[in-house]
Amino acid sequence: MLLQYTFVLGAVFLLYSYLIYPVLLQYLLKQKKAITTYSSDSLPNLSIIIAAHNEENVLRDKLESILDSNYPIEQIEVLIGIDASTDLSALIAEEYQKKFASCQVFEFKERQGKIKIVNALVPKAINEFIVLTDANVLFTKDTLLHLQAPFSDAQIGLVDSTMKHYGVKDTGISVPESAYIAGEVNLKEAEGKLWGAMMGPFGGCFAFRKQCFEPIPTHFLVDDFYINMICIEKGMKCITQSEAIVLEDVSNDLLIEFKRKIRISSGNFQNLKRFWALLFKFNAVSFTFFSHKVLRWILPVFLIGMVFHIINHQDQSLFYQILYFGLLLIPISFIVDFIARKRDVHLVWLRFIIHFVSMNLALFIGLIRFFGGIRSSVWQPTKRHQ
Repeated sequence: MLLQYTFVLGAVFLLYSYLIYPVLLQYLLKQKKAITTYSSDSLPNLSIIIAAHNEENVLRDKLESILDSNYPIEQIEVLIGIDASTDLSALIAEEYQKKFASCQVFEFKERQGKIKIVNALVPKAINEFIVLTDANVLFTKDTLLHLQAPFSDAQIGLVDSTMKHYGVKDTGISVPESAYIAGEVNLKEAEGKLWGAMMGPFGGCFAFRKQCFEPIPTHFLVDDFYINMICIEKGMKCITQSEAIVLEDVSNDLLIEFKRKIRISSGNFQNLKRFWALLFKFNAVSFTFFSHKVLRWILPVFLIGMVFHIINHQDQSLFYQILYFGLLLIPISFIVDFIARKRDVHLVWLRFIIHFVSMNLALFIGLIRFFGGIRSSVWQPTKRHQ
């Protein structure tokens, strides 16, 4: 009986989170008569913070993209935290400190992790508006212009950029990963436009008011969602700015992406434990938090229950026989894709199945690790240019 209830709930949660909720948001967005546009008469000063550990392959391009921006360079402060790098990251950062007067380099001799770097550098920023960005995420010329514009509204506490990917290949997982992230961008943009309740920025680049910031717990693994939810707790709005485009090399290696998602999953549950009370406000934040995030985070538990229920009932009806055959397609997909890749044949459509399964498996493993206890936020950066 328990497995039957799990099967029904899992099916409902799956359909609602991945189909009904996105369609509902787009419908509500179309019904909204006016969409706010942002403009400001004067440009505020910005403090850009970068935490870098062994980023010599991308750091120079990142800093050049800041210098090439259409934003007045005299109104930009750059704070670079070099996190015990063993490559040339520190030398590259110091080179730009010499050519750019408002660039400061802080070198940490012992490994800190991104969150400790952020906690250390935000208080050192002299400007009200902070841009937190990764070394591998490149700015376009107008990224900063569009990113700061919504802050003309005093209720806006955090603004996310819009991620565009380069390096998408059919040889790995980057096509379904890029498609998934594009869908997430649409969801978050709609949440922001409808209620100012965008559920978490992409950590590669976002801006926030310094007054909203609270030090991130040093054992947390996901800083961007924490900062976002602190802004919401303080009564501020969080939005996505579609015009603020940044460029990132999308992950193409399934194993590397799988490990990254396990870490993010563990961090998600840390944030759920911290912000669970927002679910009981029974407002737009509760609705988006539950519909977009919480359901997806707990869905793997129900999916596993669904699998056992289908296996136990495979001989009872045609319906369960079809579902059982669908289950068999999952391991077959992995095997076929492996054999095909060995022969340099790339069945990209199979990778969407593989991506969904691996993503939910990573969520489940992350949940187990969360219950096991997380004591450090230090991790190795995702391998670039896969």
